[in-house]
Amino acid sequence: MKIKKTKPNFIFCSLYVTLVGCVLVIAAGCENTNGKLSLKEEISLLRQEKAQLKDQVERSESEAEQLKKQIQVLSDLEPEVRLEHLYDIQKIKLTRYTGFYDKDNDGKKEKLIVYIQPIDEQGDIVKATGSVDVQLWDLNKQDGEALLGQWRVEPDELKELWVATLITINYRLPFDAGGIIDKAEGSLTVKVTFTDYLTGKVFNEQKVVEPR
Repeated sequence: MKIKKTKPNFIFCSLYVTLVGCVLVIAAGCENTNGKLSLKEEISLLRQEKAQLKDQVERSESEAEQLKKQIQVLSDLEPEVRLEHLYDIQKIKLTRYTGFYDKDNDGKKEKLIVYIQPIDEQGDIVKATGSVDVQLWDLNKQDGEALLGQWRVEPDELKELWVATLITINYRLPFDAGGIIDKAEGSLTVKVTFTDYLTGKVFNEQKVVEPR
């Protein structure tokens, strides 16, 4: 039986091809390890980015169209119509519930709660946007000691204090006043200033409250 001998050149070439293939595979693995993307991955990523940009453009065009319509509507209105016909506050009212309360049922009043109703020209209560300044006075004391406390409520906080129930509709503003009430000698006066941020009008109202 004769054994066919393989030529040395053929063996060398086979080993060389195998070695080159291994090097290419290792190199490809190194490229992926170093964070480089293949052509297929790059194409997929570009397609995703293109889709995202398309969505952003469509949203921007929709928002631009909406703003265009709003500008057109506003431009057709007279300046006084834009403000006065939205609502026109004529006054503010402090309801009869404004006063001091015992919130923890310990027999001692420690909360001052101010109930405010902005009233328009029709006599309706409206949720007007603005800021509120509240002062608590003891008019029985001398001028330097008469002001017992003061607080300010900004618009962002005020809008969270709107209360609408079957009984009443108003802003409900609670303040800590326990230490202040202890110093009171008689009736106290709550003074409120409401600044309407839409029209710029300022309204003042006050109410006598009993600390005991």
